[in-house]
Amino acid sequence: MSVATASATSTADREIVITRVFDAPRELVWNAWTDPSRVSKWWGPNGFTTTTHAMDVKPGGVWRFVMHGPDGRDYPNRITFLEVARPERLVYKHAGEEDHEGVDFHVTVTFEDAGGKTRVTMRSVFPSAAERERVAKEYGAVEGGVQHLGRLAEHLAKPGETPRNALTVALPSDREIMLTRVFDAPRRLVFEAISRPEHVARWWGPRGSTLSACEMDMRPGGAWRFVLRAPDGSEHPFKGVYREIVPPERVVNTFVYDVEGIRDHEALETMTLTEKDGRTTLTSVVLHKSVESRDGQLNSGMEFGAAETYDRLEELVGTMA
Repeated sequence: MSVATASATSTADREIVITRVFDAPRELVWNAWTDPSRVSKWWGPNGFTTTTHAMDVKPGGVWRFVMHGPDGRDYPNRITFLEVARPERLVYKHAGEEDHEGVDFHVTVTFEDAGGKTRVTMRSVFPSAAERERVAKEYGAVEGGVQHLGRLAEHLAKPGETPRNALTVALPSDREIMLTRVFDAPRRLVFEAISRPEHVARWWGPRGSTLSACEMDMRPGGAWRFVLRAPDGSEHPFKGVYREIVPPERVVNTFVYDVEGIRDHEALETMTLTEKDGRTTLTSVVLHKSVESRDGQLNSGMEFGAAETYDRLEELVGTMA
């Protein structure tokens, strides 16, 4: 199941959806998620550890565990499994334990075979849009979910291997798409690669495509325009205006597919770059004007196109000094 099909219209305003593809077969990923001896080794955002007290993965079964935060605070949790369909689907209810302040929501996790790899999609549905917003702000649920899947990738990597950098796609709200990708390069190089047209023309778009036009007036108020030529020869124009540029940290611009009937669906893209230990995390948040506009972009196949585009970007920065 892709992100495009993971969102249900009736719950779009109160859900968070996160997906990532792992370089591991589905059965292995399922085991990492459901084996108590393994799940505690990776569960939770960066800096957290987890202690499991009981885990019974069956309909009606309960998983009781405590997450230990990097600040020393403990977070008791209780998960009740509602559906267990090995190795395809888990459905569970998440709540706090006993009198501890908790966060109540339902989660559906799907494990989709992707040619020997596994696409995992987590769809968390909250009681209300306000509760989803609270959890996102107070607990960093979206960023934490991205890190959560990143730690799973590290756990699944073979001894001595570094997990392959991969795109994570999240739906933080009913009008947003968030793309996150790590690059094995310093921030200054990644920013250079995304801000100079001679570089952008070498990576922007899926494999097999080229840019027949790459115009960038990179200043607040300046316009940009790309024309993507697909392998079949068809051309796809995109354009926008830069709103904010803070080298090498942040770029904000409008974004629209410039064709009749779609060009009215202008979105706002905010791209941020952060660096740690010589590696750069690029986060792009695209804010649409409506859930219909957001879902239109999702259903265009953008998840797969973006993954290939960022792979090409990483290949380019690997050649830059």
